[in-house]
Formats: sequence, structure tokens, C-alpha cells
Amino acid sequence: MVLIRKFEEAAAKAYSVGKIGGFLHLYIGQEAVGVGSIAALTPHDYIVSTYRDHGHALARGLHPNPLMAELFGKATGISKGNGGSMHFFDKNAHFMGGHGIVGGHISLAAGIAFASKYKKEDSVTICFFGEGAANIGSFHEGLNLAAIWKLPVVFICENNHYAMGTPEYRALAVKDVSVRAYAYDMARDHIEGDEVRKVRDHVKVAVDRARRGEGPTLIEVSTYRFRGHSMSDPAKYRTKEELDAYKKKDPLMRARHELELGGIKPEVLDKLEIEIQTQIDEAYAFAESSPEPPLSQLHKYVYAEDK
Repeated sequence: MVLIRKFEEAAAKAYSVGKIGGFLHLYIGQEAVGVGSIAALTPHDYIVSTYRDHGHALARGLHPNPLMAELFGKATGISKGNGGSMHFFDKNAHFMGGHGIVGGHISLAAGIAFASKYKKEDSVTICFFGEGAANIGSFHEGLNLAAIWKLPVVFICENNHYAMGTPEYRALAVKDVSVRAYAYDMARDHIEGDEVRKVRDHVKVAVDRARRGEGPTLIEVSTYRFRGHSMSDPAKYRTKEELDAYKKKDPLMRARHELELGGIKPEVLDKLEIEIQTQIDEAYAFAESSPEPPLSQLHKYVYAEDK
């Protein structure tokens, strides 16, 4: 979680000085959801993410150097500089992409899970999305097919309470997204997302259920992003008091407190944070010094190529 937080802070700094172009959606505040969920998986399981994909990629174990380079649009990036912030992808890690189209990836996750079942793989797919995507047609199509075919997939709604700048009470007739599982005869769960071990334990129940062939689960995890929807969002639609109240429940602070209660000395955690900051500084330097993609790559990966 500290790695994600420091990576995102470095990315925000780079964006503010013009080193990153396009969009940048930060995961600050939501770290416990991604880390806890992905901790419940095996290396053979699949992850499908949204445009807020940096935290998920790091939680999966992808190295920060190519991730930062991708943000900088460099040839050494995880997607060769073609994808940018919203399109991290690593087939070898079964990290099946960040996706920029809101909700469009939910049916893709169902398709990946269908492939796993068809090929008799011992793999589960988890799919992250925000509550704003729960009103998109692909959400209902994906859940319906997953339920009909009892696919090994877990749908995780990271409800940070604002779909861009629209609060949930203005967009959701029923605030609890997880109850929509009833419409598809699907298992459901709803938890708070500020305690990483709780997230891991609840998601593991759903992952194990899917792996046993008992079908999909819809989990809603209540969380909160401390930054705006993206770097271009000043987030004036919420009050300072609301933000401060959530920052008092910062998942990193809570995890550190529980580690100290469990006997981990503060100086050990301090040293860990310094080591992680050094790793992020190295990733930043790597991205800055990496080459731009060659012009010859401009049309590559656009159309099918002759083999």
C-alpha cells in the first residue's frame, strides 16, 4: 500500500510539471481494496482493471519502473508507451489491462472467465469497476452471462461515492450496488474498504467459491479517493470537512497502527518507507532517462500485420 501511495504521489508530481500527458486517475485512498483483493488470488488468476489501474498493477507485483515509464509515454513502458495511464497490460502476470471505457470491461471479464472454464483452467478472474459503471449496459450483460454459465469471476465494485463529480445519491436509485446481485441469482457481499485484511478475507471467500465452480459473486467495497476523479478535477463538489473525515480513516494509517500493535517496531516501518521511496525515485529517474518510442512504431499495433 505504501508503494502504491508513493508511486501515485510521484505520478501527480510528474503530471503537474508536464512530464505526463493525457489523463491521470490516482488510486490514493483506495489502496486497501486493490491490495486486499489481489492478495486473495494465485498467480494463475486474472485481473481486469479500470482507468484507475496503477494500484492494481503494483499490487499484482508489476515493477514500478516500466509502469512509471508508461505514464511518461516512453518505449520502456509496460505497454511500450502506447497505452499511458489507463492502459497498463501484462499478459505474463495475467494482468489483462486497464480499460478506459466506463463499464465496457465488465463483459470482457466475463469473457475471460468463460475462456478459463472452457479450457478447464484452475483460474478465477476478478474485475474492478466503480459505482458509476454499475449503470452501464455492459455491467448487466456481464453479470447475467456470468450467472447463467456459473463463470469463475468476482466482480468488485470500488464505490468511492463519486462517479466523476456526481455523488452516488444522484446516480443510484438504490445506493447498495451489491443488492443488484439478487437480479441474477448471484452471491453478494458488501464491506468497508479501509482495512486490508478484511478485504482480503472477504474476497477470498468469493474467489474460493468461484474456483469450486459455484459461480460468480458481486462485492461492493466502500472506499474513498482522496484526490479528484483525475488530475484535471479540482473536486469542488465535496467539502473539506468530508475529505478530512475520510483521511482520518486512511487505510495506510490503519495498517501501520495494527502492525505496531502486532509488535512491529516503528523504526522497522520507517525504514521500509524509506526503501520504498528510494525505489520510486529510481522508477522516476528510469522513466525520465528512457527513450521516446521511435516514429516507426506510430502505426504498429493499429492494424493486423502480416506474419
